[in-house]
Parts: sequence; C-alpha cells; structure tokens
Amino acid sequence: MSGTLQELFLICGEDDVETVSDALMELDALAVSVEDADADSPNEQALFGEPGMPAPKDGWQRSVVRALFPSVAEATECATLILSQDWATGVHVQAIQAVPEQDWVRLTQSQFAPVEITPEFWIVPSWHQAPEQAKQVMRLDPGLAFGTGTHPTTRMCLRWIAQHAALSPTWARVLDYGCGSGILAIGAALHGARQIDAVDIDPAAIIATNANAEANQVTLTAALPHAAAGEYPLVLANILATPLRLLAPLLCAHMAHGGHLILAGILERQADELKAAYAPWVKLEVSDSQEGWILMTAQRT
Repeated sequence: MSGTLQELFLICGEDDVETVSDALMELDALAVSVEDADADSPNEQALFGEPGMPAPKDGWQRSVVRALFPSVAEATECATLILSQDWATGVHVQAIQAVPEQDWVRLTQSQFAPVEITPEFWIVPSWHQAPEQAKQVMRLDPGLAFGTGTHPTTRMCLRWIAQHAALSPTWARVLDYGCGSGILAIGAALHGARQIDAVDIDPAAIIATNANAEANQVTLTAALPHAAAGEYPLVLANILATPLRLLAPLLCAHMAHGGHLILAGILERQADELKAAYAPWVKLEVSDSQEGWILMTAQRT
C-alpha cells in the first residue's frame, strides 16, 4: 500500500457505536477504534466489566469512532454513506485527517523507555539495555493488555512489592486480581513469591500474562476470576475505585490472617469511599501517592 492513510473521526452516542463500527468495517475501513469523546475531562466515563457489575458497554455516552482508510475519497464516501442512513441522525463527522507515514515500530519503541521502580528494580522493554544500577529487571513490551509500568498506579504497586519483599518472609501465595499484562504478578514472582494466581475477566489479559511470565522466566497461573481460591498472604488489585468498592467482600475473603491487601487505581478524592467500603473487614490506609493517584493498603489481623 502506498500513499498517506486517512483517518475518519465520527462522533456518536453509545447506542450507535456498534452499528457505526460494523458499518465502517463493511465499508472496508482498514481499522476501527472507539474512544471516550470526553476523555481527560471532568465528564470522562469509565467502562467496567468486573464480577457483580453490568457488562461493559460498546462505547461511551459520547464516543469518537475512528476509522482508517487508504484515501480521502474513500473516507469521504464512507462518511457520506453512513450519514445518509435513517439510524444515523445522532452521528456527526468530526474530521478527516492524514495519518503521517512513519516507521511505526520505531515510533512505538521510542515511546517506551526503561521505567525505574526503585533504584535497583527496573522495567525494561526487550529492545533496551538494562541500566547498570538495575539488580532486578522485568522485561515487558507494550501489547494487547493494559500495564507497561508507566502508569503511577502500577509503579506504586511494584514499589510496595519491592520494598516489602526485603522486609517480609517470602509470600507463599499471591493473588493478582485484574492482572492485565500480569505485571504485578510477575513483579511479585521476581521478588520471591510462590504459587501466584493472576486472574482477569479478559481472555486477552490471560494470554498476555502467560507470554510475559514466560519472557521473564517466572511461574504463575493465569486464568479467569473463578480460579482464585482460598486465602493469600498477598492480594493485589490495580483496577479502578468503583469495581474495587464492589469487590471488597470478595478480595477481603481471600486475605489470609496477617496478610496484606494492596489496592490501586484510586484517585485521591476517592480515599474515603474506599475506606468505608472495606471497613467491615480491614482498615485501609493511604500508603503512597503520585500524580493524583493513591495506593491503599491494609493488613488483616
């Protein structure tokens, strides 16, 4: 394929997302993606799919559906056909713009540099050399599932693991609930944890976790949430505040006596609601904060 690709941006409501996306693919779009039109604003909306919550929707209340086409003519023709449909009264064209030709592999790699967790513990993409001071290295490349170590919530969780592994006996069992790329489970394994269960509702996360564990030569079990069983000395959950609140009974039930609970994905203003949700079982405290996000921890007595 030659020439500059063109990207069509359509705005629509959540009820039209699936129909618009299907229509774009039928009209030979090279790729289709959906984003929150209100992302990074006070109206940003999280979509969840945790146990006990409604299934995730196809889109947001205001969604941006992006479609890639080989030319302006094809993008324009596609937009015209969609807008002419009876069901498309709520669909609007935001823009058609060129996608600059680039070396996408090199561009992606340039955006992922080694990440310092502690001065001795680093996350390093496979194409980078590990820093000289790194005594513990996790190899992790960007992939299908969330979690490359760049987000403050992930770094705080991993920092807690690294700091407490040196002070605590080896964790005999670990539960990583909502494992994503498996980054927390792998971090625990690299710091001596054994019998690690990494669970997620997304099959792609299970695939990514297994691949990342193999790349780091650690052993864990990645599966759907029903695989979590019994009590664990360490329970990790880096999700978001709302599912964490609903999961309070389940996560606390998995805590062994004397065990630790590590929660992340929480904004500073959400601390009190999480403390209240977990109060019947444990006393949550804010243990770390970074860029408006907090790490909350508790120990079961």
